[in-house]
Amino acid sequence: MAGSKRRTAIPGPYSNRRSTVLYPLTFHPIYKERIWGGRNLEQLYGRVLPPGSPIGESWDISDRPEGISIIANGPLAGKSLRWLMENAGADLIDQPQAPDARFPLLVKILDASQTLSLQVHPPPPRAAELGGEPKTELWYIAQAQTGAELFVGLKRGVTREEFERRIGQGTVAECVHRVRVKPGDVMFLPSGRVHAIGGGIVIFEIQQNSDTTYRVFDWNRLDSKGRRRELHIAESLASIDFNDFEPSLVPNKFSEGQFRRRTLVSDSAFEVQECEFSVPSRVKVQNDRMLILGLVSGKLQVEQQENLVELGAGQFCLIPACIREFSLHAASPTRFLQATPGRMLASHP
Repeated sequence: MAGSKRRTAIPGPYSNRRSTVLYPLTFHPIYKERIWGGRNLEQLYGRVLPPGSPIGESWDISDRPEGISIIANGPLAGKSLRWLMENAGADLIDQPQAPDARFPLLVKILDASQTLSLQVHPPPPRAAELGGEPKTELWYIAQAQTGAELFVGLKRGVTREEFERRIGQGTVAECVHRVRVKPGDVMFLPSGRVHAIGGGIVIFEIQQNSDTTYRVFDWNRLDSKGRRRELHIAESLASIDFNDFEPSLVPNKFSEGQFRRRTLVSDSAFEVQECEFSVPSRVKVQNDRMLILGLVSGKLQVEQQENLVELGAGQFCLIPACIREFSLHAASPTRFLQATPGRMLASHP
């Protein structure tokens, strides 16, 4: 499990100052039961899940009222990410922000054992009108059954009128573009893109700190109490980009060398790279931004002064912006994601 082998004492009360000692942070995951979930996080990552429930989401770094991450390692263990933002937000994020600003990203692992609802997140102008929050996200396919697929964007030529008509007929899924996926594939989803995850897929999801989702179709599925889940037809129609036809996966083009990387997205909301050590390696990193590392495969040590965090597949580490130098050590081939907020203000409630 991830943890800090050596601890650093914090001199005096914790405060929002550059002299405050921060270090690479890990958090306890927050598990969410979902009708479409499963138990794959046990098998893939050795997670201890709540018994007997279909777990669809693990919120691994979250600063939301419905799920606030708790620090798992070091002297700040037991403190929340919300507390950290309120008391050391400038050290953590290093961006201008209001005192009540939320942590800008939400990091999850999704276990889609069944197909999710067909849904959309509102783009910024519509979100303000509808009383919701915009939500742009990225999906990294960690595991996928043979033939697994995503539903993303519209089939070329589909109009709003046809889409709306097919909602009434119960055939709206026929309007949506489908993409076969395998492990390592990546899809970017700007807010306004209609989408669903097909069954048999485990996904690392990096997104804006938002949870506004409008369901347009749920496959006529019943929940555990025999009820159909609520749909949001009017809000969905107001949010969908009806000019978004047949989007493609992110190109699978890495740089050359023993340390390879590829840019997955560079957006105003966040930036994400996939990195790979093909041989045992140790590198020193000079940094001026907050980073989130997420292990896809292998093992990775994060070293910063006397602090050491060990990560395995399916684990995450947050490196505060005030940490200007740290080292990464991989004893075997290792692949990980590296995410940072875009050049924009942190999210607000």
